[in-house]
Amino acid sequence: MSKYFKYDLKRYGGYSAFLREQSIYCIFIYRLGARIETVNNDIIKKILYIPYYVLFRLFESLFGISIPKEVKVGPGLKIWHFGQIFIHPDVVIGKQCTLRHGITIGNKYEGSGCPQIGDNVDIGANSMILGDIKIGSNCTIGAMTLVNKDVPANSIAVGIPAKITFKGDKK
Repeated sequence: MSKYFKYDLKRYGGYSAFLREQSIYCIFIYRLGARIETVNNDIIKKILYIPYYVLFRLFESLFGISIPKEVKVGPGLKIWHFGQIFIHPDVVIGKQCTLRHGITIGNKYEGSGCPQIGDNVDIGANSMILGDIKIGSNCTIGAMTLVNKDVPANSIAVGIPAKITFKGDKK
């Protein structure tokens, strides 16, 4: 088990999360795929990708959560209210982040850049974060928000398109 997955499990309250939280399965499969990416032997890597790919597609279809193995996600990821979460492979997400249902994080068009999300970011339901942008640490993205410009650290962003409603130390 990856050390990052231990932090993920801790945010869910331990192994009992496998009995009550569907999203933990998708995080586990993501961490498994990211771990396989670190294998140096190409033959072993290809063999391991077969069951990974089957599990990834199965859980993606069952739960509507797509976190490709190429995404960079820090420890402590938590997904509340699973379903309809799609993340582009080039996205970077910091540690201790929270996602809710109906989220899309990716590029604006094929070949364009993807978001970089800082630590301790809480992303509300049905939000979209699109383009080559940066979201600073300790931010809250409100529900149903379209973020297509940078969001400074310690801010709250809401609306379509997002407007910064608070800047400063969130405590």
